[in-house]
Amino acid sequence: MSDSTHLWMRHEARPTERRAPLTPHDADRLVEAGVRITVEESDQRAFPLADYAAAGCATAPTASWHAEAPADAYVLGLKELPAGPAAPALRHRHIYFAHAYKGQSGAAELLSRFTAGGGALLDLEYLTDEAGRRVAAFGYWAGYIGAALAVLHHRGTLTTPLRPTDRPALDALLASGATAGDPTAALVVGSLGRSGRGACDALVRAGLEPTRWDLAETRSLDRAALLGHDLMVNTVLTTTPVPPFLTKSDLDDPARRLSVLSDVTCDVTSDCNVLPVYDETTTWTEPVRTLRAEAPRLDLIAIDNLPSLLPVEASTAFSAELAPHLMRLAEWDGVWARALHTYRTAVEAQEAPLVR
Repeated sequence: MSDSTHLWMRHEARPTERRAPLTPHDADRLVEAGVRITVEESDQRAFPLADYAAAGCATAPTASWHAEAPADAYVLGLKELPAGPAAPALRHRHIYFAHAYKGQSGAAELLSRFTAGGGALLDLEYLTDEAGRRVAAFGYWAGYIGAALAVLHHRGTLTTPLRPTDRPALDALLASGATAGDPTAALVVGSLGRSGRGACDALVRAGLEPTRWDLAETRSLDRAALLGHDLMVNTVLTTTPVPPFLTKSDLDDPARRLSVLSDVTCDVTSDCNVLPVYDETTTWTEPVRTLRAEAPRLDLIAIDNLPSLLPVEASTAFSAELAPHLMRLAEWDGVWARALHTYRTAVEAQEAPLVR
């Protein structure tokens, strides 16, 4: 490992983001391997700054990366960068979930900031192996929490605003409302993926045996069967447009039984959205939005940083998957080369209409 590799882990701008892409435990391993790591102060991160310092990391003030991080540093984060009219051009190589390659709102402006500054985006969502599988993901915990919130809301025991917790406490809430012979019909779409497995595990923990749909069932969707469930948890992420699983007209079907819809994927502003029945995600303060008030009432849960509600468990699992690839960052192996190619392809696609 070259000692020139420098990771700068930034503070997260989103107030509800408690996770870290790299834990102190895994930072210690990287430092031992010769990686330089700087960690910004954060008053919300689930892991104390002192633990990173003890692992051999340098520390820096909150949100200092733009001015202080060396030009050759990789700025590591999770969620969106600060935006706005005065948002600066981006000169660093950034590693985070940017949500900028499928036409999402604000994507063009973000990519323009990278091209203006000469930086690059290595999107965590597009770190894949040779078979196209993601090498690090929060999916299991996103699915677990998305299903847990759906159950708690359906039972009338969801308290707001949402607050970070740990798995034992969340599991205790799920188990406390379980009853023998509970007639609640729950559906998980995308049940074989990371998020789907997490959703199914949470429903089982709550005493429910979910209906499990994946590719075979969604190729020829039985919409009446979908609407015949009480709860639906969507965990399907697609990179190309497909026929939607639900449309607004489906919500007005008089035979609809569905009363809680939990969209873990939250691809709301993308052409790849499989649930074009809402146009704005929900929040920790107001996690539930009513889509149909008339009986049967239909409520939506669509929170785009669900794993931050279990910040320690989610960060620990994600960091363990990501750290080995950060170890090889200087080698520019296939994972990082593919991520850079994806970024460059997105930039070229954005610039193509300007070519005359």
